[in-house]
Amino acid sequence: MSRIVKVIAAVTLLWAMGLAAVAQAQSADFNALARVDAAQSRLTQVEDRVTLDLALSQGVPYRAYTLEAAGDVPRRLVLDFREVDWQGITPEALGQAEAIGGLRFGAVRPGWSRMVLDLARPLVLDQAGLRILPESGAARLRIVLRAASAEEFAALSGAPHDPAFDLPAPEPVDRTARPRVGEGPLVVVLDPGHGGIDPGAERDGLSEKELMLTFARELQDVLVRDGNFEVVLTRTDDSFVSLDRRVALAHAMGGQVFISLHADALSEGQAHGATVHLLSDSASDAASATLAERHDRDDLLAGIDLTGQDDQVAGILMDLARQETQPRAERLAQALVAGIRGAELPLNSRPVRRAAFSVLKAADIPSILLEVGFLSSPRDLKNLRDPAWRLQMAEAIREGLTLWVAEDAILSDLVRQ
Repeated sequence: MSRIVKVIAAVTLLWAMGLAAVAQAQSADFNALARVDAAQSRLTQVEDRVTLDLALSQGVPYRAYTLEAAGDVPRRLVLDFREVDWQGITPEALGQAEAIGGLRFGAVRPGWSRMVLDLARPLVLDQAGLRILPESGAARLRIVLRAASAEEFAALSGAPHDPAFDLPAPEPVDRTARPRVGEGPLVVVLDPGHGGIDPGAERDGLSEKELMLTFARELQDVLVRDGNFEVVLTRTDDSFVSLDRRVALAHAMGGQVFISLHADALSEGQAHGATVHLLSDSASDAASATLAERHDRDDLLAGIDLTGQDDQVAGILMDLARQETQPRAERLAQALVAGIRGAELPLNSRPVRRAAFSVLKAADIPSILLEVGFLSSPRDLKNLRDPAWRLQMAEAIREGLTLWVAEDAILSDLVRQ
C-alpha cells in the first residue's frame, strides 16, 4: 500500500469515528465546544508505547497524523479537533513521557483546535478511538503510539488532505497588476508573528503572539489615520496562520509592502533594540525552489498565473521578480531604520540583517521582518509593555514608510525612463 493511500485510509477512519461520536453527542443536544477534564486526562509511557488519554465534555470530530522533522522542528504527532476549549489545562498537568519531547495546544483557526506532541524518536499510531459515555455524553479519546523505524515512520507520515478539515479553496483573485507605489494609498500587510498554538517568545507573563497582535492593531490605527495607507492584517485574533498562508494572504490582499512583526527572546547574548531582517541571498534561491514545488501556484506572483508551468519556468519567473523586489526591500529596511533612528528609539548595533525567514519569500512584494525589540532584554521588555512607547514606535515606522514611498516612486520613474 502506498504512503498516500495509508495516510488517507488512517485519516478517513479517524474522521468517521469522530463523526459517529459527534452524532451521538449531538443527539443529547450538547453545544459544539468540548472542554478538557484535566484531572481525568493523562500522558503515560510503558516501555516503548505512549498513551494519551483525553477526557472531553463531549465528542467532537478529530483526526490524528504524524509529520516528519523539518529543519529544527522535530517529528511530531498532530491532533486536530472541531473544537476543544483548552482553558484550565497545562502540558504539565497531563504528565510526561520520555519519548515525548514537548506538548502544546491551542486554536489553529476559528472553529478548529490542535494539539501537537513533539516526538523524541519515531513513533507511529497504533490505536485511536473516541468513546462516548451514554449516561453523560462525555467522551474519552485514547491515542496509542508504538515504536517504529525511521523508514516506517516516514512511510506513514504526511499532512493529509481532507475537505472536512482543510481550508476551502481560495476565492478567485483579480490578477490585474498592482498600482504603482505612489499611485493612491500604499497597501501595507502587517503580519503579527506567531498565534494560536504557537505563542512565540514568552517572558514574565508576556507572550510574543499577544504583544505583536496588539502592536499590529496600534500600528494599523496610526497608518490609517495618516490617510496615505491601507492596512490589512494576516491575523486579527489568536489564530495560528501557517507561514505559506501568510504569504498567500499578502498576495490575495493586494499587498505592496509586507512587514512581519516580532519580539524574540534570546537565551544567549545581550541583543536589544529594533532589528530589521531581509531574506538572505542564498535563502532567496531556496525560497524560489520551494515555492515552485507547490501545486497551487496561482498566487505566487501578482498578475501571473503559474498554474501549469513547470518548476523551472516558475522558478525563473520568480527569480526575475525578486531581482526587482530585493533592492526595493533593502531600501525599505533602510527607511524603517532611518525612521526609528530619527525618533531616537533603541536600535540594535547591527540594525539590518539577513536571514532565511520563510515568511519573507514572496518574490514580488518587498518584505521585511521587524524585531520591534527583544523580550530577553529588560529595557526592551519595559518598553514593549508601555503603550506610549509602542505609539512612538508605530509613528516611527509610519515615517519610515512615508520616506520609502517617496523614494520608491522616484526610482520607479527613473527605471521606466
